[in-house]
Amino acid sequence: MPSMTPLRYLTSIALSTALLAGPVQAEDKPLTRGELIAQSCFACHGPQGQGADTMPPIAGWDKDLMVEYLLDFQEGKRNPTVMDRHATGYTEEEIRELAAYLSELE
Repeated sequence: MPSMTPLRYLTSIALSTALLAGPVQAEDKPLTRGELIAQSCFACHGPQGQGADTMPPIAGWDKDLMVEYLLDFQEGKRNPTVMDRHATGYTEEEIRELAAYLSELE
């Protein structure tokens, strides 16, 4: 396994610290698993999935269509982008929870 770059090392420390602190919202309500997974989506797709630069918005998508697309990425049925690598990191249940959360955003 290749050695960690300084940025990857610091990112892993920050993520570990955040996970140990426990996910919370302004109301001090725990995040759902779908909401927690969505945080990584927002890095590219903009805050709350509203879209950013050339990245399409994902907030408010039909949940069944999003599940279909992500499973297609997992199975290599869609043109490979960074999305195929993201999708393969999740179980089908996690994808369904993510899609349910994102479908509720406006």
